[in-house]
Amino acid sequence: MSPQNAPSLITALVREAALAAGFTADELEPAAPTRDAAHGDYQSNSAFRIAKANKQNPRAVAQAIVERLPAHAAVRAVSIAGPGFINFTLNDAWLGAQLVAQCEDAQLGLAQRQGRVVIDYSSPNVAKRMHVGHLRSTVIGAALHNMTRFAGYEVIADNHIGDWGTQFGKLIVAWRGWLDAEAYEADPIGELQRIYADFEVRAEADPTLADQARHETAKLQAGDPDNRALWRQFIEVSLQEFNTLYARLGIQFDEVLGESAYNDMLQPLVESLLASGVAQVSDGAVVIPFEDADGPGLAKAPMLIRKRDGAALYGTTDLATARYRLDRWSPTRIVYVTDTRQQFHFQQLFAACKKLGWTQAELVHCWFGLLSMPEGTMSSRKGNVVNLKDLLDEAARHARALVDQKSPNLSDDERAKIAEAVGVAAVRYADLSQNPQSDVTFRWEKMLTLDGNTAPFLMYSYARCRSLQAKGGITAWTLAPFTPVEPVERELTIALTRLNEVVVSAIDGSRPNTLCDYLFNLAGLINRYYHDLPVLTAAPEDRDRRLQVIEASARVLGQGLKLLGIQPLDRM
Repeated sequence: MSPQNAPSLITALVREAALAAGFTADELEPAAPTRDAAHGDYQSNSAFRIAKANKQNPRAVAQAIVERLPAHAAVRAVSIAGPGFINFTLNDAWLGAQLVAQCEDAQLGLAQRQGRVVIDYSSPNVAKRMHVGHLRSTVIGAALHNMTRFAGYEVIADNHIGDWGTQFGKLIVAWRGWLDAEAYEADPIGELQRIYADFEVRAEADPTLADQARHETAKLQAGDPDNRALWRQFIEVSLQEFNTLYARLGIQFDEVLGESAYNDMLQPLVESLLASGVAQVSDGAVVIPFEDADGPGLAKAPMLIRKRDGAALYGTTDLATARYRLDRWSPTRIVYVTDTRQQFHFQQLFAACKKLGWTQAELVHCWFGLLSMPEGTMSSRKGNVVNLKDLLDEAARHARALVDQKSPNLSDDERAKIAEAVGVAAVRYADLSQNPQSDVTFRWEKMLTLDGNTAPFLMYSYARCRSLQAKGGITAWTLAPFTPVEPVERELTIALTRLNEVVVSAIDGSRPNTLCDYLFNLAGLINRYYHDLPVLTAAPEDRDRRLQVIEASARVLGQGLKLLGIQPLDRM
C-alpha cells in the first residue's frame, strides 16, 4: 500500500463528486481534522466554496456531493452537519494499513515538493561571541531548514555573517595599541571583545582614536595587505568559535558568506539602479522611492542605498545579496529569519526587489519576537548579555540533576552525555514551542520539567517506547498492517498519520511551533496509550498489535524531534 494523505484524498473525492454533480470545483481547500471526534475524523468545507462559485445553497451542494461520492476503502461513513459541513469517518483497517505505509516510507508519506529554497539564518558578527540574542534566528532557521528539506525541497542554508564595517578599523587600532597576546592565545574572541570595548572607552577621552579607526577602515577597504591579514584572522577565529556552538546544536550551513563578499557589487548596483530610474538622487544621497501601492507606509520612507559621502548601507548589501542568490541558485523561495525590529527593513527590501523585477522567487520574512532572561531584557548597553555557550552549559548542568534522579544506574559518562543532549534540547524546544512572533522569556523550571510541553517530556516519551520494546526483547521491528481496536488506540493511530499534514502547515506558515504543539499532544496520547492498555503482559494477539503501535509511535515522534533539531535518546 502506498502512503496517502487523508486530507488530499478526501478533497480529491469531494472534487470528483462535485464535478459529477455538474459543479465547477477549482482550488478547493484540503479537508481538516474535525474539532469534535464525535462528528468524524475529517471535515470538508468545500461545499461552501463550490456553492459560492456556482451560486447555490451550501447545504444543497453538500447533499449533492455526498450522494455522488465514489466508494473508497479509506472512508467508512459520511455525514452532513450544519449549513454544509461534510464530515468523514475513516475506515479502521485503512487507518492501520496507512500508518504502516507511512512509517515504512523514508519521508513518512509526505508528498515531496519541488523547488529550491534559500534560508538565511543565524548571522552572528565577527569578533564577537554569539549570545542568547542569536538563539532564536539560529534554532528557528534550522528547524525550517530541516522541515523544508524533509518536504523534498533542495535547501541552501546561508549564514550571512557580519564581517565588514567601521568596527574593524576600531578593532585594528585596538589590536596594535593594547592587545594582550597571552590572553588572545587563551581566548581569542574574549580578548577581541575586551580590546574593542576598551577602544570605545578610550575614544571618549581621545577623539583622535576615532580618526585613526576611520583611517584603518579605509585602508582595509582599499585592500591594505596588513589590515586584510588581520581582518581574515578575526574571521577565522570567529568561525572556529561559531562552529563549536553550531556543533553542539547539530547545525550545519551550506553557505557562509559575510557582508564583505558583496562589497564589489554595491557601487555598480547603485549606478545601475540610477541608470534604470528605479533609484534617484535626494539631497546628495541615493534612494529608492516608493508609492502607496508598494506597501503600507513605504511612500513616506524611501530606501536609502548610498549616503552623501558615498558609503553603502545595510540595505544596499541586502539588495546585492538577493541578486547574488537569484543568479547563483535560481531559488523558488528565499526566507529571512530575523527579529521583529527588522520588519520594516524587509518590507522595503521586498518592495525594491519587486520594482526591479526580481520576482523569480517568493521572498519571506520569518520574523520573531525578542528573547529575555528572567532578570530582564538583554542589552549590551546594560552589560547583561548572556553568552550562548554559557546558556547551553547552564542548561546541561540543570539537566544533569534531572538525569541523575531518573537514571542513577547509568555510568557517569552516560549521564553526562544524556544531560548535554537534554539540556541543549530543552533550550532549543523552549524557543521553538512558542509562536515565533511572541516574545520569549527563558525559565529553567519550565524548560526542564517532565510534566509539561518541554523537550524532556517528549524525549522521555520516546525513550519510554524504546524501553518497552527492550523489556520485551525486541531489537528490530518490521511493521505489518493492523486494525486499531480500542478507542485510545484508534485515536493514537489517527494522530500518528497526521505528521505530514503538520509539517506542511509549519513550513507554509514558517511556524515550527505548529510541529511542537502536534508532538506535545502526540506524546500525551502515547503516554495515555501505554498507561491505559497493558502492552507486554497483554494477550498474544493484543500484545503484537500494541507493540506495532508503540513502534509506529517511536518512529513518528522520533522523526518529529529530529525535524526540530533534537536527537531522540533510547534511554534517559
